[in-house]
Amino acid sequence: MRPDWKPVRIYEPVRKLVHDWSTEVKKELGAVLTRLQKGESIGMPDVRPIPAIAPGVAEIRVADRRGTFRTFYVIHSRFGILVFHAFMKKAEKTSEPEKETARVRLRDFLAELEEGL
Repeated sequence: MRPDWKPVRIYEPVRKLVHDWSTEVKKELGAVLTRLQKGESIGMPDVRPIPAIAPGVAEIRVADRRGTFRTFYVIHSRFGILVFHAFMKKAEKTSEPEKETARVRLRDFLAELEEGL
């Protein structure tokens, strides 16, 4: 990683989930994360803010023949880019239980990172 790039930290439950996604989806997700690392501003259709989860949270949107995949992240000044939730979207709107899972994962991931300092 270049010294002027933001680090990407992926919460372990997300890493395990994304591992099972198709190669095409993982490549696209990686490409968007690389652009974010470089500090590029990315908008629709690739990235969309999700303030209902927490301030500064956004989702990376990737589609392939199997469906639509979502990955939630936040850019945290202290820790870099935190990827804390991912799922395959099955409905038009993100469900409340999915949003609550994201909130809990973000809280738990931040606590884990704080403990590691």
